[in-house]
Amino acid sequence: MDLLALADFNLVARHGGFGRAARATGRPKATLSRRVAELEASLNVRLFERGARMLKLTEEGRALHARTAALLTELDETAAAIASGGGSPRGRLRVSAPLLFSQTAMGRLAAGFAKRFPEVRLEVTTEDRPVDMVEEAYDLVIRVNPDPDETLIGRVLLRDRLVIVASPDLARPADNMSVPAVVRGTADPGPAWEMRTANGLARVVIDQVLSLSSLVMVRDAVRAGVGVGRLPVSLVSHDLKAGRLAHWGDVDGPGTELWALYPSRRLLSARVSAFLDYLKEAFPQGSPDELAAYIG
Repeated sequence: MDLLALADFNLVARHGGFGRAARATGRPKATLSRRVAELEASLNVRLFERGARMLKLTEEGRALHARTAALLTELDETAAAIASGGGSPRGRLRVSAPLLFSQTAMGRLAAGFAKRFPEVRLEVTTEDRPVDMVEEAYDLVIRVNPDPDETLIGRVLLRDRLVIVASPDLARPADNMSVPAVVRGTADPGPAWEMRTANGLARVVIDQVLSLSSLVMVRDAVRAGVGVGRLPVSLVSHDLKAGRLAHWGDVDGPGTELWALYPSRRLLSARVSAFLDYLKEAFPQGSPDELAAYIG
């Protein structure tokens, strides 16, 4: 495959047309059109649907653009870094992070990273859904307890555990009596929560009174005394120490792990390496206490 033709194809796809790409780069429109036509001929597929007033990527064109645009950018940046004698990380770095981590820690992390690496253009998107890193052009994703994926590799960034907490004014119910509960999301939380206490396993029968989409919202509602909640200990550590919340027990079951992931078939760029090192520096042990101290 002709890399120059591939680069011109991505240029046209990024700008949405031959004329726009030509005006943005100073390249002749005819040259761009010829290069893309040569690429289509070599691949034996049509990459653009050409209309009188519009140019639209075909399904094959979208797939090729999604899979090659980031790789070509990395090649350009690698060549620039070599030409300048290595230098510091530079270029665009797209990161997807979960809502709670973004709300509590990512703003400060992003600001510190930007100050240290001013030539990196960091873009952070907040979402809890699984993303397709290649299709959506992410360099790094941060996820809680991700499912195994042979196309991704990474490392554990932080470990946390869930605890059951309530306002000190909310009395613990007697056996088999229910207690009002605040839950995250709309999924059925079940009739009861299991927890570990100093006296062994215990069971809390719950009566869902609130369903909220954010754990920060759940914490605030629990702190206001409306019901009991299941929350990461890092999020409520300061409230427990200050007496604003009471610890009823630890949720019985495995804890939570926050992973930093990137595609296994892509060379780890200097930008991603620098961001991973920065995260490791912020949380050297990866413990709930470190995260609590950071967001406190």
